Amino acid sequence: MSLAKSKTPTRRALAERMLEAGSERDDFVVFESDIGYSTYSYLFGDAYPERYFNLGIAELGTMATAAGMAAEGRPAIVCGYGVFLSMRALEAVRSFICYPRMNVKIFSSHGGVTAAVDGVTHQATEDIAFMATLPGMTVLAPCDSASARASFDLALGIHGPVFVRLMRDPLSELYPEGTEFSIGGCHTPRKGDDITIVSYGDLVFQALEAAELLATEGINAEVIDMYSIKPWDRQALRLSLERTKALLVVENHQRKNGLGYELAAWCMREGVSVPFAQLGLDDTFAESGSYPLTIQKFGMDAASIAAAARKLAAAKY
Repeated sequence: MSLAKSKTPTRRALAERMLEAGSERDDFVVFESDIGYSTYSYLFGDAYPERYFNLGIAELGTMATAAGMAAEGRPAIVCGYGVFLSMRALEAVRSFICYPRMNVKIFSSHGGVTAAVDGVTHQATEDIAFMATLPGMTVLAPCDSASARASFDLALGIHGPVFVRLMRDPLSELYPEGTEFSIGGCHTPRKGDDITIVSYGDLVFQALEAAELLATEGINAEVIDMYSIKPWDRQALRLSLERTKALLVVENHQRKNGLGYELAAWCMREGVSVPFAQLGLDDTFAESGSYPLTIQKFGMDAASIAAAARKLAAAKY
């Protein structure tokens, strides 16, 4: 599969859609914690200054203020870095947004080690665990411009808290503009019969590259982009595993309490007995460096995925 190289990071693609939506509806407001030029939320702020609030480097207070605005009936958006929105502001997200089911959308940049050059302090590698654990929180993780733009519309299209994981740098473009996405849905950009590889965000591209490598060896891998992490598409996974009978989950996140744990637990509850493996950070922080070298070092690149898939495919026999 040949993918077009992207020039637009998902954080910008979503912000551009947010700017467009500003002219389509006047009810939502945007909150920022002094990094609007990094999240690109400044595009909305420049166009609609009366609906844009920069509260400084105070993420917990920013989140609480957004909850207060939502309590008055206006959808509130919070933009920022994942490590700060999912951890520094976690109590406010839990108690002021999720508990009362406030209509707050969290657009979170620098997911996983896509922020490799910014170092561990800016790499959100625990964010899915925190956000998916919160009752009532919807979690989305787009991989390219089309899915990022769609994620904005999905988030604003439902009432209640939504967390959208975005990436620092542009990678590839997978989906044509206008592709349909849904809460609780997924896409299968590559069909296969020998093993199911589930991923989301940036590692979807690594999974697709790994599938190409495996195809040269006669292993036909199916790749599922589980862009909706909570809720997720149980029927699609069940149908895939009925064919492939092996599951590899690949995520730019800590292995513990990530999507892999959720899917493994589901398989056990449902009696879906298949060989299983999971790639991601294994109880370790990453480090500062280039993105390709970082995912290679920590076993999340295409070669590592292909190696794990070979073992699983062999384990079926």
